[in-house]
Amino acid sequence: MKSTRKELVSELLEIVGEAGLRTDPADLENYGKDWTKFVKPAPVAVVLPASTEEVVALVKLAKRLELALVPSGGRTGLSGGAVAPAGELVVAFDRMNKILDFDASDRLVVCQPGVVTEQLQQFAENEGLFYPVDFASSGSSQLGGNVATNAGGIKVIRYGMTRQWVAGMKVVTGNGELLSFNQGLAKNNTGYDFRHLFVGSEGTLGLIVELTMSLTSLPKDPTVMLLGVDDMAATMPILQACQAKLPLTAFEFFSEKALVHVMAEKGLQRPFETATQFYALIEFENQSAAESDTAMGVFEHCVENGWVVDGTISQNLNQAKSLWRLREDISETISQFTPYKNDISVRVSKVPEFLAEVDALVGAAYPDFEIIWFGHIGDGNVHLNILKPADLDEADFFEKCGTVSSGVFAIVQRHEGSISAEHGVGLLKKPYLQYSRSKTEIAAMRAVKAIFDPANILNPGKLI
Repeated sequence: MKSTRKELVSELLEIVGEAGLRTDPADLENYGKDWTKFVKPAPVAVVLPASTEEVVALVKLAKRLELALVPSGGRTGLSGGAVAPAGELVVAFDRMNKILDFDASDRLVVCQPGVVTEQLQQFAENEGLFYPVDFASSGSSQLGGNVATNAGGIKVIRYGMTRQWVAGMKVVTGNGELLSFNQGLAKNNTGYDFRHLFVGSEGTLGLIVELTMSLTSLPKDPTVMLLGVDDMAATMPILQACQAKLPLTAFEFFSEKALVHVMAEKGLQRPFETATQFYALIEFENQSAAESDTAMGVFEHCVENGWVVDGTISQNLNQAKSLWRLREDISETISQFTPYKNDISVRVSKVPEFLAEVDALVGAAYPDFEIIWFGHIGDGNVHLNILKPADLDEADFFEKCGTVSSGVFAIVQRHEGSISAEHGVGLLKKPYLQYSRSKTEIAAMRAVKAIFDPANILNPGKLI
C-alpha cells in the first residue's frame, strides 16, 4: 500500500513528533549517505526515534506502506551500507544515545544503539574498565552501526572484533517484532545464537534498539615500536618475534607513500633518518620495566637478521601517541584526494604475497595513479587506496577503478580471503559477494532474510 508524501509525513509525525522528523534537503543529504561518494542519496525523509516503541511503530508503518527503511548510525562506513539512494526512509539513532545500565560484577553495560564508540570508551574508563574496540572514527561511529558491520579496528590482534564484546541485544524485525538475544549471559547453550546472526547483518534482518556490551580490565600503559622494512615479507618473522616475547595489542603497517602525505599535511617529522618502503607499527602493553628491555632485544634481533632497516621505540605516552599519528592520520590526510578504497583480508601469513600481487595488478592497470597501502597486518586486513589525479573527472576515476576490482577480488578469492574486512558489503561490494561466499551460502543468507524480513523493507539492495 503506497501513500502520498503528505500522508507519510503526517503518520511519521504521529510516531516521532516534530523533534524526530527531518525533511529539509540538507538533512536528507546528510543522513542519507555514509563516507562513500559513489551513490547520491535521495531519501524521502529522515526519522530519529527516541525509544524502542517508536522504532516498532515505524517498522509496522513501513511494512503497511511497503516503504523501505535504511538504518543510519554514525555513517562512517565505506561500502554504501547506510546510503538511501531510492526514496527510502532513513532511521537515524542519534536520539537513542543513552547508557541505560551498568553492573560492575558482570562488567556489562546496557546501551542504546546511538551511543558513540568514544562515549562507551570514556564510560568504561571512568569505571576503571576498558572497551577495547577502537578505530579512527571512534568519535563519531555509533555502537549500532559497529555491531551491524562487525567493526574491527586497531586492536583486533589482542581483543578481537566487535562480535566478541556483544553479550546481548534487542532487535526489531521486519515484522515489527521485538526480539531479545542472550540477555548478557556468559554461558547459554540453548541452541542457535541469533545474536551472532545479527552481528554483521548490515541492518538487513532487523533494527538494533539495545545492546549489552562487555568490558574488560584496563591495560597497562602502551609502548610503541616503529620499524622500517624494505621487504614486506620481513613483516612475518618480525610479527613472530614480537608475538613470542611481547604482549601485543596492535601490529599495523603503512607505506612510505602514506607517510610522505601525512608528514606534508600534518607537519609531522620523519620518525627516523632512513626512509624505507614500508613501516610496521607495533604496540604492546608495558607491564613492567623489564618489558622495555625485552622490546629492545626483539628490535636488535630483527636488525641482526636483516628484517629491519631502522626503527624507534617510544619512551613515554606522548611519544607513543606521536608515532600512532603517523598511522591514524592517513585516512583523513588522503581523503582530500578522493581515494578509491578497498578493505580486504587474507590469513596473516599470506599478507606479503597477497599485497605484492594486488599492487602489481593495480600498478600495471593504472601506472599514473598513486597507490597508498596501510592496514592491520596483525589480523590480515589491508587497505588499498587509489588516489584520484587532480586532472581526472571523479566519475571517470571511479569507473576506471571499478574495472580493476574484479581482478583484485579474484586475487582475494585465490587466497581464500574476504572482499570486505571491516566495512561490510553494502551497495558497493554486493556485485562481488560471490568472490567470498558460495552460491549455496548466498542462497541461505537470502532465506534467513526472508524469515526476519519477509516484506524486504530493511535496507533492501544491500549485502545480498
